Amino acid sequence: MVSDMKKIFFILLIVFANTANATDMFGVYPTHWWVGMKNPKLQIVLHGENIKQYSKVSITYPGIKLDKTTKLESNNYLIVDITISVAAKPGRFKIILSGSGIAAEDISYELKSRSKENGKTRVKGATSEDLIYLIMPDRFSNGDPSNDFFADMRDKDHDRNNPFDRHGGDLKGVQNHLDYLKDLGATAIWMTPVTENNMSRTMEGGTSRSTYHGYAFTNQYEVDKRFGGNEAYRSLIDEAHKKGMKIIQDAVYNHIGNDHFLFRDLPAKDWINQWPTYQNTSHKNQTLFDPNASKLDAKITADGWFTPFLVDLNQRNPFVSNFLIQYAVWATEEFGLDGWRVDTYFYNDPVFLNKINDVLRKEFSKITVFGETAVNLVASTAYYSENNLTVPFKHNCPGVTDFPVMFSIHNAIKQPFSWDGGVSSLYTTLAQDMLYKNPMNNCTSLDNHDQDRIYSIVGENMRNYKMAIAMLFTIRGIPQFYYGTEILMKNFKDPTDAEVRKDFPGGWPGDAQNKFDASGRTAEENEAFNYVKTLANFRKNSSAIKNGKTMQFVPEDGVYVYFRYTSTQTVMCIVNSNETPAIIDLSRFAERMNGFTKALDAATGATFNLEPTLTLGEKYVLVLELKK
Repeated sequence: MVSDMKKIFFILLIVFANTANATDMFGVYPTHWWVGMKNPKLQIVLHGENIKQYSKVSITYPGIKLDKTTKLESNNYLIVDITISVAAKPGRFKIILSGSGIAAEDISYELKSRSKENGKTRVKGATSEDLIYLIMPDRFSNGDPSNDFFADMRDKDHDRNNPFDRHGGDLKGVQNHLDYLKDLGATAIWMTPVTENNMSRTMEGGTSRSTYHGYAFTNQYEVDKRFGGNEAYRSLIDEAHKKGMKIIQDAVYNHIGNDHFLFRDLPAKDWINQWPTYQNTSHKNQTLFDPNASKLDAKITADGWFTPFLVDLNQRNPFVSNFLIQYAVWATEEFGLDGWRVDTYFYNDPVFLNKINDVLRKEFSKITVFGETAVNLVASTAYYSENNLTVPFKHNCPGVTDFPVMFSIHNAIKQPFSWDGGVSSLYTTLAQDMLYKNPMNNCTSLDNHDQDRIYSIVGENMRNYKMAIAMLFTIRGIPQFYYGTEILMKNFKDPTDAEVRKDFPGGWPGDAQNKFDASGRTAEENEAFNYVKTLANFRKNSSAIKNGKTMQFVPEDGVYVYFRYTSTQTVMCIVNSNETPAIIDLSRFAERMNGFTKALDAATGATFNLEPTLTLGEKYVLVLELKK
């Protein structure tokens, strides 16, 4: 009987070997492509054991021309370059691999039709008309507990009581709360990376951690199955688009996780930035534009590694560059992404960055990109975007994360008024908008997953909190709002950033409190939620705030006044940063107020007549729509 079972098993193995094709044996990247791309060139990376042994590659398909094949240093990679003509039709073709003395293998490859909805219902771009809600999927809501644990993944831990483990939040959880986000006033969602992070646990600060944050990719072409995989991502995006909401994907070009197949099986020595011994980046962005900088310092900034487990990619290698560019195009077309937020922007090769931005905009006319530039100075921030600077290298990123504005809003609330402190800090920061080609493309915020939470920053004070919200929602740019800020989630990054990445209460079955629902929130939390909702929806319907110009007046005695205006609407914002009420002489602002006799208070909905003076309570931002 045992002998018979062995025979049956052996026969099954033979049958499987004869029916499986090379598509099952080799990794193929991109996994598929489309006809009708503006760029007819496609570079396919084939990965498999000893694939270099195949000396010949052939393709027979109308409209497909095999340009060349390239063998890399590793025996396990083969690069196939093809041209897809305008005459090519959607369908499948075979990439035939053959060689002397070895059996031929064929790889099935599919060409699809591009979506006709690009620029209409999908791939619409994120602009100053949007309010972006930032979510860490693992910490937001667990909509499908069946995907919490997979025995075949390197990190098998799952424990909500451990701040460094995965907690089970997923894409279904985000999809389940789209109506909550829309009701709040959000029009776009940016999630920290959802791409596969099949990583071993890391050691940071002496603590074993999961890469739940998503920034250590192991396969760009797969959405992490603990989030629900590619189908759950597609479902979320389609549902968001049906509701008129947009999705921004978090891009990481600078590095991959050290369990990525491209590092575990390195295609070539120059695929990554290598050093004689481990070299961490200095994080000093100034070295990249300082005319007096040391070349070594600049190299350490750009080519040094973020951490020992985040492998720094060498984008000067054309194959690396193409791999990253083609993935960005693939993901945009595959899922219908509306925009990209690019992580660790200035650590990337600048020529590569300009190229990938150009390619994306060529293929998708409405796509938008903003780069994460965690810097303090306006000049530094402007340098990495489209700008009005006279510098040797010109970046082409439409907008960046505007950290100088974020820090100056903090200063406006926390610091006492002075020549350059308090609200003068925000005034001075915005006065430097002349450095940007279009500051409206910058993404503004109060906090994010790497920063202290705003409610803690402002001393857990409701008046201060409302001031921050009002300024964020009324100044120029694309506001980004961190999950849970609307329900007063708090904490400093003490002792670690896990403290600002807590689970959203109510996102898990059995949670003691459900803050997604008004009945589960405290009176103070509902006050905060309703204030955010009121101003967010006012902003959504305000042409002056979404698309208007700005005029600001020099702050005096702790009072800062600025206007957002178009030919059809004028919004006046009065900031009293003092601890006492302020009496404001409105005649000073006649330049923008002449002809207006009434005002609508955006926060309360009340309309009142404009008098020569206005008394404003302490620590308050009054947002007024001026009426004639």
